[in-house]
Amino acid sequence: MATVTWDTPTVRAAERTQRWAGGVAAGLALASAATTAYWLSGGTALLDTVGGYAEELARSRSPFALGVGALVVVAKVVAGLLALALARPVVRFHRLLVLAGGAGGLLLVAYGGLLVAVGALVLSDVIRPDDPVDRRALLWHVALWDAWFLAWGLALALVTWMSSRARGQRQPG
Repeated sequence: MATVTWDTPTVRAAERTQRWAGGVAAGLALASAATTAYWLSGGTALLDTVGGYAEELARSRSPFALGVGALVVVAKVVAGLLALALARPVVRFHRLLVLAGGAGGLLLVAYGGLLVAVGALVLSDVIRPDDPVDRRALLWHVALWDAWFLAWGLALALVTWMSSRARGQRQPG
């Protein structure tokens, strides 16, 4: 395999793709944090499309719900900052960031992918749960909420992979 030197069109294109993937992952993370913060502050738009325990928790406005919501917002903001850090060509604490990015990307892809797949199977009546299903909320999950986690995870996995590969290739020629 040929070694890529510091300033070639291939490296510049890889850096652009890495920045793009990091920007997409960060944008999705921060938009998700903003959505959660909106619901945490008492907003209700689209809250009925979430359904289940998450909707009940958000509507309860209990100290427990507010605490959980605040932790979720902080975690999503940290995930966005992680994606931005991985998008940089040279970053401190690289191994730790790659480990966190890899774990986060894997979890988001698994979570979002599984929920999209199962939700689609339920909506298409391939799987028929015993309990009643809120089909409207499930459709929103398949089309938006869970797909959002899947897309975020794919972008985070891509920027993490590119960051880990680029580390060995970016040596001054």
